[in-house]
Amino acid sequence: MVSANTLCKKLLNIKNTVVESHDFYSDKDGVVHLRIKARPNAWHRDDCPFCGRRFPGYDRPVKNRKVWRGLDFGGILVEIEADTHRVHCPEHGVVTAAVPWAYPGSSFTRDFDLTVTWLAEYLSRSTVANYMRIDWQTVGSCISRSLHDLEPERAKRLDGLVNIGIDETSYRKGHKYITVVVNHDTNTVVWVGNGHGKSVLEQFYKALTDEQLASIKVVTGDGARWITECVNKLTPDCERCVDPFHVIEWAMEALDAVRKERWHAAHEKAMKLVNDHPQKRGKPRADDRNAAMVHDARKAASEIKGAAYSLGKAPEHLTENQKIRLNMIQANDPQLFRAYRLKESLRLLLKSTDVDQAEEDLKHWLFWASHSRIPAFKELYKKIRRHKGHILNTIRLGLSNARIEATNNKIKLIIRKAYGFRNIQNLMDMVYLVCSNIRVPLPNRKPEAVKSA
Repeated sequence: MVSANTLCKKLLNIKNTVVESHDFYSDKDGVVHLRIKARPNAWHRDDCPFCGRRFPGYDRPVKNRKVWRGLDFGGILVEIEADTHRVHCPEHGVVTAAVPWAYPGSSFTRDFDLTVTWLAEYLSRSTVANYMRIDWQTVGSCISRSLHDLEPERAKRLDGLVNIGIDETSYRKGHKYITVVVNHDTNTVVWVGNGHGKSVLEQFYKALTDEQLASIKVVTGDGARWITECVNKLTPDCERCVDPFHVIEWAMEALDAVRKERWHAAHEKAMKLVNDHPQKRGKPRADDRNAAMVHDARKAASEIKGAAYSLGKAPEHLTENQKIRLNMIQANDPQLFRAYRLKESLRLLLKSTDVDQAEEDLKHWLFWASHSRIPAFKELYKKIRRHKGHILNTIRLGLSNARIEATNNKIKLIIRKAYGFRNIQNLMDMVYLVCSNIRVPLPNRKPEAVKSA
């Protein structure tokens, strides 16, 4: 039969500790607390909380004891009470001596911090705060402490980078962004920065050693100039790849601009016919031919207005009605259909696996777009020509920003679950935790395997 002191230590999951006493009490709300008075044993009484080494005490334990929250026992709040004193560490200065059951500076036990962190991966922050009976903002502090303990040297994520992806994602209204760098080979986030642009990305490159810079061979991203400028300046030997999704997105924007322009032209034509051939009130049109002309003009404008999905989808995915609408555009609006063919030609080109054939096709596409007599695609031609080498690199290497786009979806989910973040550091800690191979251990459980890439 175990003693009460041994039972308390086992339930608290603590070692190197002496339990002095334990008692129950109720607070003003009628909530029952179990207060356990304890102290580190003689071998760990004067440990530095940061390096763990033993040093002479700087002062005597103070009379005002500190209290740490532990995990509940069946709904009963558990607290550990102990005297505190300071030690003098040559490296970290005068600091409060470590206790075996808590992280430095924490008012909770290690198991409590880790449990809050594990719950925060899957639940909203308000739900975790309500269940654990802590403040909403305290959840972020628990996550930061646990993450620092689970991964004390975050810079190791930057070792051995070969293929990386760079992108920015918004986390709040008002153009609030974070820049994310993903390791394609491990599918993990290796760096997060507050803001976006060249100055923010330079912070990532400055955090790398010369050896780490030299190991990077491929950088993927969208067509942002600031990414290209940083890559060319800081890693000139890298191969820059432009994500095919963004290239098609540029083509879709150009196609939609043409569609809107052609709809305005068709709508104005229909309105002109209506004004030129007004219908008298209460009487049918005297000339059926004029009525048919007005009807056809309005129908043509309506078909163009509702053709966004028909023009945007790949031909193999079109429904029967969308195919009919596309055929009508082909028969009635050669310019819009030519813009559609330009978009489709570029899409099929990006699916190629033969880089030599892709280069020939891209050369032909650039000539076609520059002579298309369509202003939107002439502008797209300039953009594609500027990124021609990057596009060919993408086809040759077979890399895209798909991984980082998936990571952005995870980040959006993190933000939605938390109903937004006021503290950007809390958001970045959550990104490092969720978008990585870190497994948060739970008390008295078999350690889980590391997440696969």
